[in-house]
Amino acid sequence: MNINRGNPGEFEVVVDSWPDFGAVLARQSGEVAGGDVGLWPWVGRAVGVGTVPWHVPGGLRAPMGASQMPVDDCYRNMHGAFYRDVGAYRALLETPGCLRWDTAFHIFGLQEGVATVSQAIAGTKGIELEISDYYTYVHPDPSTMPEPRLDPDVRVGSVSPAHVDLLNETWTYGGNARSRRYLAEVLSRFPSLCLQDGTGQPFCWVLTDPFGTGAHGYTLPTHRRRGHMRAALSLAARRAQARGFPTFGHTATGNLPMQRLQEELGHQRLPGLCHFVLHNPGLSRAGP
Repeated sequence: MNINRGNPGEFEVVVDSWPDFGAVLARQSGEVAGGDVGLWPWVGRAVGVGTVPWHVPGGLRAPMGASQMPVDDCYRNMHGAFYRDVGAYRALLETPGCLRWDTAFHIFGLQEGVATVSQAIAGTKGIELEISDYYTYVHPDPSTMPEPRLDPDVRVGSVSPAHVDLLNETWTYGGNARSRRYLAEVLSRFPSLCLQDGTGQPFCWVLTDPFGTGAHGYTLPTHRRRGHMRAALSLAARRAQARGFPTFGHTATGNLPMQRLQEELGHQRLPGLCHFVLHNPGLSRAGP
């Protein structure tokens, strides 16, 4: 969604062939360089909705000016996957130059093969994996969501980059320098919404991640059970709709309160699971 709206995340889409593709990876450009087999990367230029085909014989190389990902940064080294043919998907992942298997990186997607293909390849390479499963919720029409009710002393705003430490400290998967760097980039590039107290301090927030997903929803413990997250989700969904974005997000299978809240607001849970596959988690844990 972000690629054809100016591409603020500097993403590229890599396919096995074009136009009759069988598998797709979307990721930040410049994550991989080198290789000896041709791929088809499509880089969305920041000029509206157009994308430009970019084929590099001899392998996939980073666009000019793109920096290479650190080997331990699984936060920014994230790939969204989709395939029409699971065999083509595996072939794409195994193509030299497509992925750096010596780094910590995520692949996520809604199809079962996203997990099973990584497991099969990891078995041949001796790579460790961690797989986390989530439910994906989509709202068909945010304009039908109930009007949020806020206390008079509550303000609606955006999360400032100055509050990145607060987000990093409260995020279950945060608390390190790499997660802080990732959150700072998200705050500087993508929309966010927060509820603030009278001093301007955020106590409830919802962010938009590089894939256009509603993410990182959190309410400080002292402000819970007051309907704040209900209001934040409704407001964020309406703003996303106004920008022409769908409202969707991933919720942990064990997070029953958030599942109930989304269903009460009219979100629909998609069939199956969204699989987040972390490759080489030991590298990620070893980083600062």
